[in-house]
Order: sequence, then C-alpha cells, then structure tokens
Amino acid sequence: MSDPADIDALLATETIRTLSQRYMRGLDRLDAELLGSVFFDDAQVDYGFYRGSARQFVPFAMRALRDHRANHHLIGQMNIDLEAEVAFGEIYFQAFHRIVEDGVDKDLFIAGRYVDRYERRKGVWKIAFRAEVNDWARTDAAADGFFRTAPQALRGARGADDLSSRRDELRRR
Repeated sequence: MSDPADIDALLATETIRTLSQRYMRGLDRLDAELLGSVFFDDAQVDYGFYRGSARQFVPFAMRALRDHRANHHLIGQMNIDLEAEVAFGEIYFQAFHRIVEDGVDKDLFIAGRYVDRYERRKGVWKIAFRAEVNDWARTDAAADGFFRTAPQALRGARGADDLSSRRDELRRR
C-alpha cells in the first residue's frame, strides 16, 4: 500500500503544476478572473518592472497584453520542493508576444523562470509569492509565412473567441 505522505506530496505537486498552467492560460486568453484565481488575496509579485500585490498585478497584466495581437506562453521543466504547508518552485517558461512597434508587427520572445513560494492554507494550495526571472529575450520581424501559405489554418484568439472556449461547438464536432 502507498504511503499517505507520498500521495499527499503527489497531489500537492500536481495542484501546484495546475496553478502554473492556469496562470499561463489566463495570460494567453486575457482572462483576468482565471489569472487572479491562482494567487492568494495577499500574494505579492516581483517582475522587476512591476512589484506589488498580485491583486493589482492582474489588471496591470491585462492592460500590458491587450494591445498585443497574440500571446503564447509555454511551460518547461518544473522544480517543486515541498516543505509541509509551504512549497518552492522554479518554473521555466518561454513566451511569444506578437507586438506592434511603430506600426510594424514584430515577434518578441522572452524566456525565463518563475521563482515561486506556494502555501497551503485551509487545505488549498495557491501562489503566495511569484518572481519572474528573465534569462533571455529577442525581438524579430514578424514571421507569418505559414499563414500566407495556409490561410485556412485555424488561428488562436482570446477569451470566448478561441476554439478552446467554445465547448458547445466542440461537442458538435
């Protein structure tokens, strides 16, 4: 029979992994409610260019991303260390942003890590502190050759316009 502590650790790690996935989806789909749901009400964040409450970070992030034509955040390896009711994480990410500079579409790529402290309060794991550590970034001319050669390709969108948000349509397919 499995040790209950091992099962608890497995469940905690998976819950923390899900928090990062929901965080990324909240950013990509511009879903403020989803983004805010991963943080405790008193959580703090440090992104260098923004330091303060997670509660105020959510509308800041929505404003920062809303003028982008697209965003795509990808999670890499996740190192999560549990210490009873507290856990520490190092979550690797790559982020694509289609931005417009001086009227010209550009592709901004940022890669780095989220360095987090999670807490379990009243049985619920959430982010209590998150820092974004950027390891590299680059900006290139927009590269959309694929869409010119395959204009019928399904394209991502934000919020309810994205296929992943249209469950009734997916049920009928």
